[in-house]
Amino acid sequence: MSLKEFLYHLQYEPDKTKPQDVEVDWENAPLPYKLYRHLPVFPLASDVPLELTDKQGQGNGQEQEREKPTLRDIGYFLWHTFGLAQLSHSVIEQYTGDKWESPLHLCRRFVPSGGGLYPSEMYLYLKLEEVPYGIYHYDAAHHRLILLREGQFDSYVSKALGNRCDITSCFAVAFVSTVFWKNFFKYNNFSYRLQGLDAGLLLGQLCEVAKRFDFETGVYFQFLDRALNHLLGFPEAEESVYAVIPLAADSSIEWFYQDTNNKTPISSAELCSELPNIKHDHYMRSGKVLDYPMLTQINEASIMNSTFSFKQLGREQGAVPQTDVHVLPQVNRLTYDLAQACRQRYSPEIEFVLGSVSQSDLAALLQEVMISCRYRNDLDGSTESPMSRAKLIGCFYGVEGIRDGAYLYDEIAHTLQLIRAGDQRPWLQNGMSLDNVNLFQVPLIIHVAGDQGHLHAELGYRGYRIQQMEAGMLVQRLLIAASASGMGGRPLLGFDVSSVNERYGLTPLGQTSLIQIPVGPCRSRSRLEGSLSQ
Repeated sequence: MSLKEFLYHLQYEPDKTKPQDVEVDWENAPLPYKLYRHLPVFPLASDVPLELTDKQGQGNGQEQEREKPTLRDIGYFLWHTFGLAQLSHSVIEQYTGDKWESPLHLCRRFVPSGGGLYPSEMYLYLKLEEVPYGIYHYDAAHHRLILLREGQFDSYVSKALGNRCDITSCFAVAFVSTVFWKNFFKYNNFSYRLQGLDAGLLLGQLCEVAKRFDFETGVYFQFLDRALNHLLGFPEAEESVYAVIPLAADSSIEWFYQDTNNKTPISSAELCSELPNIKHDHYMRSGKVLDYPMLTQINEASIMNSTFSFKQLGREQGAVPQTDVHVLPQVNRLTYDLAQACRQRYSPEIEFVLGSVSQSDLAALLQEVMISCRYRNDLDGSTESPMSRAKLIGCFYGVEGIRDGAYLYDEIAHTLQLIRAGDQRPWLQNGMSLDNVNLFQVPLIIHVAGDQGHLHAELGYRGYRIQQMEAGMLVQRLLIAASASGMGGRPLLGFDVSSVNERYGLTPLGQTSLIQIPVGPCRSRSRLEGSLSQ
């Protein structure tokens, strides 16, 4: 199978990406977190704050000098970003007799993951006085840092990013990686699509939490893969870095600049030669790890070996042609406690309850998602008002003051453009591959859409995983905003993409739907929950 055909199947015919006659070997399942062994350990504070209000924009309007965070601050930041937050005990379904299904025990995080498998891992290059400078793994299972490589690596990391960031002004650099086996064991080759989305969900949460800690962030999707994998000690066939996020306290730091005086490209090979190899013992529980040649092949095709490959694609915002437009009411941004919204986030299935949603509720939800998802990244560079590469479209039913139908949301004009009138839920329900959600109980069925070419012309096969990550970032903001609005949302990939594209008229525009998220009022399934913070 060619890589082009593989990506087509991932998007439009996912059943062809995995064998139909293979049963999942749950006894061989990996842990949802990576455990390093026989390395220096640095515990993190567990008395995490239970409130996270937005510090950005507060005060008297004067720019205040920010203090460098402490290790305690880093611990709080990591826990709210990717820590094990809650222990949940529930029963999937009750029988009519005296027999119950087996109880389901889950350690919940504030970030969802396909099947709860969490293929992403988090690493940090830390420069704090309380711990040795070096490369650390965030051990989510024990809320602690594991020192992988000690030393000062400002120059190395800066070169791996193409000298586009002043790493010396950053107190940390976060690395989001993917461990291929962690969800391949269940989803086979379809895991490649999930891995990009999962990394994006984590990136979305990281950027939101960083705002509450007054950390400046920039997301780099382009870097020398092998150089960073070498720095972190990854066997490349097992794990690879997907995104790099420097963290700074200085709001005046310059991001994504281009060194016009130095035209000499940097290669992974020359950078790797600066550091010795490291190899660490880690445990993931699986007794046998199967081969995943398609994942290895497409990861290899996505790798950047020279900074000469880095590109900026930023585009200024432009107006969307307006026909049959519904102007949404002007509303204030949602105000909410991020920690509480994350704790309350719930992914309903049969728990959706059809309830009323006002026009103002919908306007506030859509506005919040798109405003909160504006973020610095190396694709847009210094572009002041870049167009979002991912769009929100939706099928709405029973929203007060809005005709039932399929709409495109124009974030610039804050309007809905009617694409197809009428109740779209029968077609959407018919296109579901699983009957786990009753869409007739859902007032808002939102889709994230993007280019069919997924940046392939500009970035090759790397463009696909970047598109999935940006979709994931948008989905995480949507789930948070829905929770803050008192609703639940459930990301779904089991839907007929071609049918959805036809509903919205996306194909002639060179667009495709990437993920489907029913959003609406819901009741919670009976379960016992307890916080894992002190």
